[in-house]
Amino acid sequence: MYYKQIVILLTSCFLVACAGTSEQADAGLDDTADRGRDCIHEPSIRGYTVLDEQNLIVKAGGRRSYHVVLSRRAHGLRYSHGIWFKTTTSRVCAGFDSLEYEGSMVGNNRIESIRELSELEEEHLLIQFGKKEPEIEHMPAPQDVEGADIEELDETASE
Repeated sequence: MYYKQIVILLTSCFLVACAGTSEQADAGLDDTADRGRDCIHEPSIRGYTVLDEQNLIVKAGGRRSYHVVLSRRAHGLRYSHGIWFKTTTSRVCAGFDSLEYEGSMVGNNRIESIRELSELEEEHLLIQFGKKEPEIEHMPAPQDVEGADIEELDETASE
């Protein structure tokens, strides 16, 4: 008789623990969703811009751009005539895959992070790394306007 109650109690405790774990997993769901964006579908890659020896912007289909950061500097990357990704799947993912280029040492260019960029973020990166000049809006010079002179009121006129 007591065994049945103990089994029910233990099962209830297990279910409550699982429910708490689920809530914790839901709280971390955004982090997992962000991780899902840490990959680029390799066949969609259309081009790239090398920012420096550790950062580049990769263009993909659908007018998407990604900021790719390597785990260490890839000496000679700026002057390379071509790059490719070493991956075992059709997706290039941060933490698992690497970047290769002419003259690179195999396996030394692991991808640390991949982040999808908005157009504004892409422009800011290009400006930050000196690949684009910032667009500066100049204020027009003040101009004289006819009829905008200050007039003095005649104090005697109001009497």
